Amino acid sequence: MIKTIDSLNENISKLTESLNAKLTGSDGKRHIVLCGGTGCLSSHSDEITKKFKEVLEAKGASDKATVNMVGCFGFCSQGPFVKIYPEDTLYRLVKIEDVEEIVESDIIGGKVVERLLYVDPASGEKISKQDDITFYKKQSRVALYGCGVINPEDINEALGMGAYQGLKKALSMTQQEVVDEILASGLRGRGGGGFPSGRKWQFALNQKNDEKYVVCNGDEGDPGAFMDRSILEGNPLAVIEGMVIAGYAIGAKNGYFYVRAEYPIAVRRLRIAIKQAKEAGLLGENILGTGFSFDCHIRLGAGAFVCGEETALLNSIEGKRGMPRPRPPFPAVEGLWGKPTIVNNVETLACVPYIMRNGAAKFASVGTEKSKGTKVFALGGKVNNVGLVEVPMGTTLRELIYDIGGGIPGGKKFKAIQTGGPSGGCLTTDFLDEPIDFDNLVQKGSMMGSGGAIVMDEDNCMVDVAKFYMEFICDESCGKCTPCRIGTKRMLEILTRITEGKGTMEDLDELEELSQTVKANSLCALGQTAANPINSTLAHFKDEYIAHIVDKKCPAHVCKKLMEYRIDPEKCIGCGMCAKGCPAGCIERTDYIAPGHKLASFKIDASKCIKCGACMPTCKFKAISKQ
Repeated sequence: MIKTIDSLNENISKLTESLNAKLTGSDGKRHIVLCGGTGCLSSHSDEITKKFKEVLEAKGASDKATVNMVGCFGFCSQGPFVKIYPEDTLYRLVKIEDVEEIVESDIIGGKVVERLLYVDPASGEKISKQDDITFYKKQSRVALYGCGVINPEDINEALGMGAYQGLKKALSMTQQEVVDEILASGLRGRGGGGFPSGRKWQFALNQKNDEKYVVCNGDEGDPGAFMDRSILEGNPLAVIEGMVIAGYAIGAKNGYFYVRAEYPIAVRRLRIAIKQAKEAGLLGENILGTGFSFDCHIRLGAGAFVCGEETALLNSIEGKRGMPRPRPPFPAVEGLWGKPTIVNNVETLACVPYIMRNGAAKFASVGTEKSKGTKVFALGGKVNNVGLVEVPMGTTLRELIYDIGGGIPGGKKFKAIQTGGPSGGCLTTDFLDEPIDFDNLVQKGSMMGSGGAIVMDEDNCMVDVAKFYMEFICDESCGKCTPCRIGTKRMLEILTRITEGKGTMEDLDELEELSQTVKANSLCALGQTAANPINSTLAHFKDEYIAHIVDKKCPAHVCKKLMEYRIDPEKCIGCGMCAKGCPAGCIERTDYIAPGHKLASFKIDASKCIKCGACMPTCKFKAISKQ
């Protein structure tokens, strides 16, 4: 039990020394760590961990190495990862059958297994150390601090890496001094709105009320986004510490984590961290003997996207239907159960310990004039290096996509990047050298959002992209206000007509009018930003809309109603493999034999074709095309 600040210092000193011994090898052992994030666990990293322990024991090498599971490494497309300290050797795409070779060759024999090393796609060079891989070179971990290094289920490792140093400093300051530190850091909410966190805290501190609350928004729902999940899975104690600091700053005694139930690993590790913190005396009554008391609670969300909006989230915690409330009053004045409440998302709270530990000036030294610090992005879509990245604000889209993301697969042309999830917009090649920050992305027709970044190439239909996001918005609208409930439905109907070749030029005018109406009159940000994907695709890809309407063609060959599969009779050798694999039986032999061929070619009956595309991969001669 850590009862005082002096005992905390003593414990941290010992634990830091112990962790450093592991990382540097001064304890005389090798240390094997495996990624325990959701992505790698789905590829059996837990089974690989168990196998390592079994093989080490079977070969009498248990005294030579330890085996541990840590948080997300970020480079999801290359997982599962195995890292070996103190050499920092990083193996990727590891399978269960690779374990014995790693133990025999590396752990016992001291020889790196080169076939499991990352290969740089540009140089062809095999890279053994994580920090030498291009994907990591331009990253800077603040919110992700400790992820991929410590065991998230062991509070001792978190303390050894600096956990609770920020709270210790905060408890030596006045409440106003803590708020001033957050104000000076320039920290803005990472959940999408970008509101200055210090100002929100100040509003709550100014309220004269004996009961206040801190709420952590972990209801991450953007398609392709997994930033908050990875932080909670990789270093939950950092988020808890951020919440406790916030509680001290505004005078709250209770905090609530609102996490969607689809994140079972994050929830389990958060529960473990809360339990361990309570047992250590770092949560609960009289924390560190300072007289300050604070407790954390968990509420599970059912996966409603609208509950990412703070007032809908508060309704859900209270047991009501997750629907937004009119504002004002704002939550900082009248929030959870009518009491002053600050709502910060996971990433925002994860930055707070760093600020308190290292000072506001250090945090503010990174980033742009109005957007300080770093930002975590879930980089996905048509990009070589899919994963979780944390970069300084001001990093350009080109650096994000090409330097960190490794460019577009298959030599395809970059077309657009959707930032900010369904509420964001598409940015084209014209914006590749624009710096990423809150205000600049809004000016360019998109937004930061919570950090989703979906890359699209020449094979994406931008009308179909807008339709996809509008389908999502329609499904997730709570239905409370008419503009959002009906307006988004009408916009989806128009987009559907256009992708089916039934649209008219008047539909474009209707889309513009509807988008303005929904934006101006919706109750919450879900409706207010619903038309962003439509507006941005219309602004940059209007020619694609016109092609769907006037020419009745989808230039990217994506929209099924406007697409045809055809067989080139001159290339077809008549092997019939396409016909054998066709589930609709729509491929028939013709009477035509191309010059140089022995068998008659095949053709596709468009009236029977279901446009599944199953025929294309069966043709080795590339005789089948989409038109």
